[in-house]
Amino acid sequence: MAIHTNLYLLVFLPLVMLAYQLVPRKMRWGVLLAASYALYISFSSFLVLLLMATSFFTWKIALWMDEIGAQCALKQKECTDRKQKSEVKKDFQKKRVKVLRLGVLVLLGILFYVNYYNFVAENVNIFLGVLGAKLPMARVMFPMGISFYTLEAVGYMADVYWERYPAEKHLGKVALFLSFFPQIMEGPIARFPDTADALFSGEPIKMDNISEGYLRIIWGLSKKMIVSDRLTLLTNQIFNNHKEYHGSFIIMAAIAYTIQLYMEFSGSIDIVIGSGKMFGVTIPENFNQPFSAQSAAEFWRRWHMSLGNWFKNYLFYPMTVSPLVKNWSKKARKKYGKYWSMVGTSAMALFPVWVATGVWHGAGWKYLFYGMYYFVILLLGVALEPLKEKRYQKLGIDPNAPWLKTLRILKTWVIIFTGELFFNAKTLTIGFEMFFSIFGNFHISSIWKYWPYDLLSEGDVCAIIGGSIIVWIIGFLKEHGWDAREKILHASTPARWSVFLACAFALLLFGAYGTGYQPVDLIYAGF
Repeated sequence: MAIHTNLYLLVFLPLVMLAYQLVPRKMRWGVLLAASYALYISFSSFLVLLLMATSFFTWKIALWMDEIGAQCALKQKECTDRKQKSEVKKDFQKKRVKVLRLGVLVLLGILFYVNYYNFVAENVNIFLGVLGAKLPMARVMFPMGISFYTLEAVGYMADVYWERYPAEKHLGKVALFLSFFPQIMEGPIARFPDTADALFSGEPIKMDNISEGYLRIIWGLSKKMIVSDRLTLLTNQIFNNHKEYHGSFIIMAAIAYTIQLYMEFSGSIDIVIGSGKMFGVTIPENFNQPFSAQSAAEFWRRWHMSLGNWFKNYLFYPMTVSPLVKNWSKKARKKYGKYWSMVGTSAMALFPVWVATGVWHGAGWKYLFYGMYYFVILLLGVALEPLKEKRYQKLGIDPNAPWLKTLRILKTWVIIFTGELFFNAKTLTIGFEMFFSIFGNFHISSIWKYWPYDLLSEGDVCAIIGGSIIVWIIGFLKEHGWDAREKILHASTPARWSVFLACAFALLLFGAYGTGYQPVDLIYAGF
């Protein structure tokens, strides 16, 4: 029962809302938790037990760290000077670090075993085969959403360790935070203060929230069903049969897949955020007009923002202040100078982030390459930034000139499309085959000559182009301070409901469904 299906939108969500509203306020969190587990069971069966165990383990680890902190405070009261207090704090801090490491290693160990063990074993066996040895392959069932709720759990434990907030004493609150049903399949990855209090408060359902949630859901469905689901037919055909197509089709497939992925992922996040809004829960945004970015670094600040923020808070920043990086930076500054120290420090902090980003998306060399692709590009951006500024000054170029901004955006699009080509290729080898075929066998006229009309009719192409243009215009206006959604929600009742009905009618009229179309699974639910 995925969040874009009729069963979820027309049956499950309304029933949960009804049950939520009917029970006493203090019990409403229980309705949400029961609904979350029921939805999870619908697509992962008994693996809900792993989600429950993760919730209990996370709750217990955080309480354990808080208890050690309380013991430290009591012990410090017995101290007579600052030196003793400092020594006591160091001793107890070591204990807290050990507890945190235990929690992180257990959760990430489970994630590694489920997602990556067979990939590692398969590659290790290539070398062990020479010795006649072999690692056994595991028969593992994939728990849906494990990458999302594991990162939320690790983030929660780390925040408690850093004393950003105290450990939550109510197990149900932690369990609901990790399993809230709209988020569990595709995120976004939230931090505990983002949603936990709102989920647990049991605020009554309000008409304003229903209106806002409905508009967000219908917008997300439109992006998915009108644009993304149609493009899936085209991209699957070309990526699955790449040798049959010329380089011009490969370029088109890379662009089409990027648009497909954005429409599907951002559309599903719209459904998630809209579902949460129905209950008065504000779920963090995950996209911010990413195709307006003028660099790869800015693109990743606008795309899948919750994942980027997680890596920034729990991997990048801790890495930059680690003794390893600090010591290297200090020595490098003396030996190589400020510039190369900066480049080296950036490389040391960015490398684990982009290895993790690649690996998080899946077990395969293409995902690791995808992470390293952006690592190299972002590091080049850091290294070339000072030189670029000097070049602008020397040539008298205004770095904020509109024509230059446009060039930077187009350059970023090329980087994005190339990355997604490798990301969606079946294997890394096939990705390189497709990439090099662009240069060796490129005929723009072949698009019109060999267009797959059996997959996409002229009407489908018009729906894709028209839908993409509308999404671009809405994003462009928002980028320049005009939020269409806010305008609609604050319009008069007749105008607002006219838009609601028009959106529903457009979805029914132009959505890809019925004869000839197969339901398309959510892409990021597989990560």
